[in-house]
Amino acid sequence: MVSTARSGLIGLIVLILIVLAGVSSMAGTYNRLVRANQQVEAAWGNVEAQYQRRFDLIPNLTEATKGFLQQERTVFEAIAQARTRYAGAPAGSSGRVAAANQLESALARLLVIVENYPTLRSSDVVQRLMAELSATENEIASARLGYNQQVRDYNTQVKSFPTVLVAGTLGFHEREFFISQAEARKAPKVNLTTP
Repeated sequence: MVSTARSGLIGLIVLILIVLAGVSSMAGTYNRLVRANQQVEAAWGNVEAQYQRRFDLIPNLTEATKGFLQQERTVFEAIAQARTRYAGAPAGSSGRVAAANQLESALARLLVIVENYPTLRSSDVVQRLMAELSATENEIASARLGYNQQVRDYNTQVKSFPTVLVAGTLGFHEREFFISQAEARKAPKVNLTTP
């Protein structure tokens, strides 16, 4: 009788230890996924910060070039539309990415137009703004790269065994990489030196 009770108690203790190990493992997995998800969010925040910097530069560049380029009104309208769409889209949404891509396209057209106006190219204000915009574009590219690296690391964790068995249940799903539109990947050729 004592032996049976003792065996039952040992079995119960072993079962409790197995359950505790499972819960502990699940908690560790959850915490790793939360940490990875937060790193993805932080990386996207860096992309958004650079987009905002770009959007803050645009009005200055637009004003500096507007007087020269009255006939190029469609470019300014496209830039204004993209800024409005970006501001109205929720943070981290595909709407913001689409607006940023629309702005890249409009900026590429503006750069080509600026190149066709020698007096505009020689303007110190325009050259300074273009240099700032170029630096911002480099920062955006760097932030996008960082974001995609974080997404890759996160997706690897979510899809790795044994995490894949519980990730969906815990609310963690694969994230999308940032992919720019085909036309935005074509860098415009700009020469701002005066002839």
